[in-house]
Amino acid sequence: MDSTSPAAPTPYGTPDAPRLAVRGEAHLEVDPEIARIGIAVSARGTDRRDALNDLTRRNTAVLDLVKTYGDAVEKLETGSFSISPELTRHGRGERVRAYHGRVHTTAELTDFTALGELTTRLADLDLTRIEGPWWALRHDSPTHRAARQQAVREAVQRAREYAEALGTGLAALVELADIGADSAPVPGYGMPAGGMRAAAYGGAADFAEEAAPLDLEPQRQHVYAQVNARFTMTPPDLRP
Repeated sequence: MDSTSPAAPTPYGTPDAPRLAVRGEAHLEVDPEIARIGIAVSARGTDRRDALNDLTRRNTAVLDLVKTYGDAVEKLETGSFSISPELTRHGRGERVRAYHGRVHTTAELTDFTALGELTTRLADLDLTRIEGPWWALRHDSPTHRAARQQAVREAVQRAREYAEALGTGLAALVELADIGADSAPVPGYGMPAGGMRAAAYGGAADFAEEAAPLDLEPQRQHVYAQVNARFTMTPPDLRP
């Protein structure tokens, strides 16, 4: 073996440089930044063209309504579209009984007051299903950074407390890593929280007055961060 090769690292340190390993954790609870709702518009008819025309008209009504909320709507996306025949259950041959159509749209809002009003108005539309809201933070939310920084500070503080218990102090930082950084990925910080909080099916909009807006209470978001940290300590005096 080449005598000039660097020595293998000592995972447990040495008497002259004891190694200390700790975990830092942070848990923040904050208000959500965005809310997503799913909007499914349906149509059914014995004629394929009529079913498609009804679906197109209802989908246009939904999109036009959502767009009237301007900047309160951060994102509006059409997810899927389908129109399929329903065959008769009896008799021979492939006889079409009716055609079913559906368009699914997702809207992302940042104004939660507008969210309650919009959800109620959408539910008033013909054959319209509303799902959600799903509350979340943005991927680039500063809350994620704040949680990571707090986890690091907690790791340093914990290490100092251990060192102080030995009558010594920290000498150097050897390693700082996210939990699982050297293995399989783990769920990231600030996983989206919140499931289906409300669902509505629209019927004929024949009410004399519009329904009162839903009062939707935003669901608090839980953001977690964990780090592993390793330090070296000044050798403690362990003599009695």
